[in-house]
Amino acid sequence: MFCIVSVRGFWLSAARCTVVPFYDAHNHFQDDWLRPHRTPVDGALRALGLRRAVVNGTCEADWPVVAELAGKYDWILPSYGLHPWDCGNRSPDWQERLRAQLDADPRAAVGEIGLDRWILDRARPDDPRLAGLRRAPLAEQTQAFVWQLELAAEQNRPASIHCLDAFGAMLETLQQTRRPVRGFLLHAYSGPAEMVTNFAKLGAYFSFNGNFLKALDTTRRPGAASRLEVWKSIPPDRLLVETDAPAMPLPPDRTAHRLPPAPGGESINHPGNIEAAYAGLASLLGESVETLAARVETNFTRLFGPAAARG
Repeated sequence: MFCIVSVRGFWLSAARCTVVPFYDAHNHFQDDWLRPHRTPVDGALRALGLRRAVVNGTCEADWPVVAELAGKYDWILPSYGLHPWDCGNRSPDWQERLRAQLDADPRAAVGEIGLDRWILDRARPDDPRLAGLRRAPLAEQTQAFVWQLELAAEQNRPASIHCLDAFGAMLETLQQTRRPVRGFLLHAYSGPAEMVTNFAKLGAYFSFNGNFLKALDTTRRPGAASRLEVWKSIPPDRLLVETDAPAMPLPPDRTAHRLPPAPGGESINHPGNIEAAYAGLASLLGESVETLAARVETNFTRLFGPAAARG
C-alpha cells in the first residue's frame, strides 16, 4: 500500500502522480455569502482538480444568477428548482418560469426540490435562515415537489432532492410519482440505512457531505458516529460526494479551505472542501481516494450525463 498525500488536488504516491477528478454533486455557488469570494474560489477549485459541480437554484430569484454563473464558469452544471423552504413564497407563474429556465439549457438538472418537516416541527421561530419565508405545510410542499419531479421525468433530467425529517413521506411520494429514468439524487442523505435499498430501487443516488464527519467527534456527539455506518450500506454504483457550500461546514480540523465568516458571523463552507469530503469518505470506506474518485466520476456521469464530464 502506498502512502498518499494531497497537495492542491494532486494525490502523490511513491509509484505515480495522479490528478484526482473531483465532482461536487450539490452546492450553491450562487449564494450571496459566496459572491465576494467567487474569483478566488474559482481559482482554488481549478487548482485542486474539480471537474464539475452541480449548482442548485432554490427559488425564482436565484435561477437567473445560476444561469449567469454557468455561462461564466465552465465547471458549473446548472440546476433549477423550488426548494421546500421557498415553496411558501412562490409566485403564481413559478411553473412557467421554471419551464422556461430549463428550456434555455438542455444540460440543466431539476433541483433543489424536496420535502422538509424540520422547518415545521423543529426549526426555531427566529432562525435567521428562514426570515421572511412562509413555512409551507407538508401537503403544499408535496404538491410543488410532485409537479417538479414529474417535470424532470417528462424531460428525463436528473433531479436533486432535499429531504429533512420526512423520509417516510419522501419514499411514499417517490413510489407514487413518475420519476426520471436516469435517476435522482438524495443530497446529503441523512435517512436510515434500512431505507437505502428501497430508495435505490426507485433510482436514487446518495451524496456524502463532509459535514457528516462531525459525527466522529464522540466527545461532543456521543453515539453519533453510528450515523456514518449508513454510508457503508450505499450501493457503490449510487455513491456521490458533495459540499452544499456555503452551507454544512466541515469540522475545523478537516477544513482545508477557509473563508471569512458571513456578516452575521455564520461559518461559510468553501466549495474547495470537496477534497476533504472525498478524503473523509474514502477513509470511512477503507479505500484510497483514487479508487473512490474513479467510482464517483462514473456515477456522476451516469446520473448527470456525459456532457457533465469534462476531459
